[in-house]
Amino acid sequence: MKTFPKLLIVLIVIITFSCNKSGKDTIILKKLVKKEIAELTISIDSNTVSNFYQAYPKLVSYQAEVLKLYKKQGSKQLWLDNKGLVEFGNTLFNKYRGLADEGLKANFPYDSIVNQIFDRISNNKLSQIDTDLMITNLYFYYASKVYHGVDEKTTTSLEWLLPRKKLNYQVFSDSIFHNSAINDSKKNKMFSQYYKLREVLKQYREIEKNGGWKAIEVSDDFKNFKLGDSAVGIAQIRERLFVTGEIKENTKSAVCDTVLISAVKNYELHHGKTPKNIILPEHIKEMNVPVSDRIKTIIVNMERCRWIDPKLEKDKEFIEVNIPEFKLYVIRDGEISFISPVVVGKAMTKTVIFSGMMQFIVFSPYWVIPQSIINQEIKPGMAKDKNYLAKKQLEWNNGQVRQLPGKNNSLGLVKFLFPNSNNIYLHDTPAKSLFERENRAFSHGCVRVAKPKELAVELLKGDPSWTPERIDKAMHAGKEKWYTLKKKVPVYIGYFTAWVDRNGNMNFYDDVYQRDESLIKLLTDE
Repeated sequence: MKTFPKLLIVLIVIITFSCNKSGKDTIILKKLVKKEIAELTISIDSNTVSNFYQAYPKLVSYQAEVLKLYKKQGSKQLWLDNKGLVEFGNTLFNKYRGLADEGLKANFPYDSIVNQIFDRISNNKLSQIDTDLMITNLYFYYASKVYHGVDEKTTTSLEWLLPRKKLNYQVFSDSIFHNSAINDSKKNKMFSQYYKLREVLKQYREIEKNGGWKAIEVSDDFKNFKLGDSAVGIAQIRERLFVTGEIKENTKSAVCDTVLISAVKNYELHHGKTPKNIILPEHIKEMNVPVSDRIKTIIVNMERCRWIDPKLEKDKEFIEVNIPEFKLYVIRDGEISFISPVVVGKAMTKTVIFSGMMQFIVFSPYWVIPQSIINQEIKPGMAKDKNYLAKKQLEWNNGQVRQLPGKNNSLGLVKFLFPNSNNIYLHDTPAKSLFERENRAFSHGCVRVAKPKELAVELLKGDPSWTPERIDKAMHAGKEKWYTLKKKVPVYIGYFTAWVDRNGNMNFYDDVYQRDESLIKLLTDE
């Protein structure tokens, strides 16, 4: 907070005209008078803070942090001086009023009272103490909503088990009050994806303001558009893609040319679809999703970004899996070093959103079958066929059922372990055909990797004794072999239905577990 002058210089110049006895005018100039006015000091202690929350109980969740802040600032006001509100207070209010830019609603519990404080025309009926405290609570409200998001209890109920970012209000306050600014100009307080989505939100809000995009109309028996076809719908597709930038110039042509096919393929690529040389009904359906729905999706994923500690991006090496994208990435030194398609859990056996530390690679693994699968699949199979275990290459082992190593093993030829209570891990699979599908939610919860050998090679680059040839041999040995990584690798399994990639392209993915709706309802109804 800025320091303001302690002295107010009052210049009093009184010129008195009078006539003396000689009839001459005389000018009497009084001396300059300096008048010292003490800096405004309002005492705000634990009693005044407590009284405030009795009057405004909807803000009581901020009480402890508010009291800490005032004690740290000398138990005096933060937002008022001799001239009234300090300029930084107005900056805060403007940021609050601009919460829509952050994908949030401006719904401070005492919004009308705050408006009166900053409205120079209306009368602020609060005392100076309550005025200062109300602005401080507005500050904590803003910081909480923008930099922290919904509380951890709520995110846990939404089955988000990735570690939550901890917002240290005192450290945050120090930087804010020291710089008299609430802008995150260095963009380092949040997960980097947040800032990218925020920019896209502006673009889509502008599109919405200009009327959005028109629905593409095709007949009920529409099959496809291909190169050379001519139809009104083709011109509509061209216009639709022009709005979001897939086509740089709208020629309004109704003929399906190579420019349009290329643009549609690019659109498909960034909407979780396999690019094709024809335009299908599902592509039209995707393009007809209203801009208002896309905005909701962006807002939902901005909120998810609030929960992630930006420090995780600083790890030298880590693995990330985005469930709706059906993709796995290895990030090393801030760059993508490896990508693989994945299969994730189906709706009834969802892959858990959580993190772990990869510690082991197991070549030619056994598969110890979970009790749920034994009950649902193995026991019914055994009841129908006494040779069921042998046919499935299963055996009893210490009271458990396990599948023998080999090419038919459900875990494939290698698995990657990051020990966790959810019993989730990465592994190969003999069911390679599933990777050709666009929607790849088929597993019992674990993550199946399309390129398991390549992932093993990537993770073992630091160990020259494990050449690609040795890895391949171990995978086909038919005998289980464990390797302990020299350094554990963080694994983050997340859930993002909107994502801006490193090339600046906006990507939307199907909400495979139907998680967006409950979150957008939480954000818009609160």
